[in-house]
Amino acid sequence: MTFCEEVRKECDDLWQGSFDHPFIKQIAEGILPEDVFKYYVKQDSYYLQHFAKVHALAAVKAKGILTTQRFAQHAEITCGAEIALHEHFFEMLDVTDEELATFQPAPTAYDYTSHLYRVAFEGDLADILAALLPCYWLYYEIGERLKGAKPNHPVYDKWIQTYGSEWFENAVMEQITRMNELAEGLSTERREELKEHFRKSSYYEWHFWEMAWTKQAWAIGSYELTRNK
Repeated sequence: MTFCEEVRKECDDLWQGSFDHPFIKQIAEGILPEDVFKYYVKQDSYYLQHFAKVHALAAVKAKGILTTQRFAQHAEITCGAEIALHEHFFEMLDVTDEELATFQPAPTAYDYTSHLYRVAFEGDLADILAALLPCYWLYYEIGERLKGAKPNHPVYDKWIQTYGSEWFENAVMEQITRMNELAEGLSTERREELKEHFRKSSYYEWHFWEMAWTKQAWAIGSYELTRNK
């Protein structure tokens, strides 16, 4: 088995949790409350800004000029396209400038991006890609699973179409191939380190749906923490 086949199999329970999450199931059925998706889009837009920056850090740590170029392109094209998609959703969902000005990342969004930055600053290119890959790959698998779904909702139809598209599949397959190349010949101990990055990101992916589903806030019991307190 390749490295990616191994780690995907080992993380199958986490991924199945994403596939079975009511957030995903209700998108497919077209019945997810729009306020839940609106919350998700704002958090995901925050995440993608940092996702792009971590790609830039990967470009810096790449040894070959072609790999540097590809990570820079992924930062610009893949993330740029997704951010443009979110801006489209902002318009469709009536996300106001005031909402964006007062936006705060939820604990899970903040934790996930912090995980990516820690891996990026402490590790090498293999570490970074192991942490980034679940976002690519999981969304691709969700897109494939939902290809036959007919939400009959303009936002959810577009969301499914994006992650089931050929350009997104090509980006995912490129990164899977690169991850296998980077992991080839590494010691068992080193591969386990990479798998742990992948596993943590897979965990955060599942919790990202849960974060949106519950509209997670910074709170301790009934006391809500806000920027002004």
